[in-house]
Amino acid sequence: MTDLSHAIAKVKSTLPAVDNGIAQALAPTGTLRVGINLSNFLLVTGESENGQPVGVSPDIAKVLADLINCEVDYRCFASPGEVADAVGDDAAGENQWDIGNIGADPARAAFIAFTDAYCEIESTCLVPAGSDIKSFAQVDQPGIRIATKHRAAYTLWLERNLQQAELVQVESIDASFDAFVDQKLEVLAGLRPRLLDDVKRLPGACVLDDKFAAVQQAIGTPNNRDPAGASYLQLFVNAAKQSGLVQALIDNHGVNGKLSVAP
Repeated sequence: MTDLSHAIAKVKSTLPAVDNGIAQALAPTGTLRVGINLSNFLLVTGESENGQPVGVSPDIAKVLADLINCEVDYRCFASPGEVADAVGDDAAGENQWDIGNIGADPARAAFIAFTDAYCEIESTCLVPAGSDIKSFAQVDQPGIRIATKHRAAYTLWLERNLQQAELVQVESIDASFDAFVDQKLEVLAGLRPRLLDDVKRLPGACVLDDKFAAVQQAIGTPNNRDPAGASYLQLFVNAAKQSGLVQALIDNHGVNGKLSVAP
């Protein structure tokens, strides 16, 4: 068996048998509806010939669906904020997904029960040529304007932690780069792998060596569901990390060195 198939077999052998209560809690319609954030280019690296998302995020959801004996239905969204918004009143049938694969954040945890992270991505900053900023500790100052993507997990962290710098929030990662350049802003915030690509387009610019946070990519389920589902998800994530499944998926999709298995 390949490393991936061996890891999947190990996950299956590690977890307890799924009873009807767990399956009902996670997939009450009989199909596991999975909220997928298409804007995370590390977790969703492309699409299949039939238009289905491809990457670590959809693959780990498919393993879970197989474990609970369900078909998988990918519900794709343009941003993590849109994934979070798709959680509604379960009694009214407004939830658009059963599990959502997005960054765990306290603001989202008010209505989503998250597992521990299964992988993480460093968040840091890019500064233009000639900048005096050499580390993130120098960023939170009066007069510093930071281009960032609205409602990204790293932006939510900045909102909670910055006291003096100003956030210039736009609707996409590409737009945050454009705002940084066009408005001659002092800082561009983002995921390190993307910033390492962006810096190549800006002579003399640099990406800071340190990080301000690591976006914790987790699996969530609406927190008004039977908690048996969330408990099983946590066991699944533990097994996925310990078995080598997460690392095998990272390797399989060519994002090694950009994504890392969460502790």
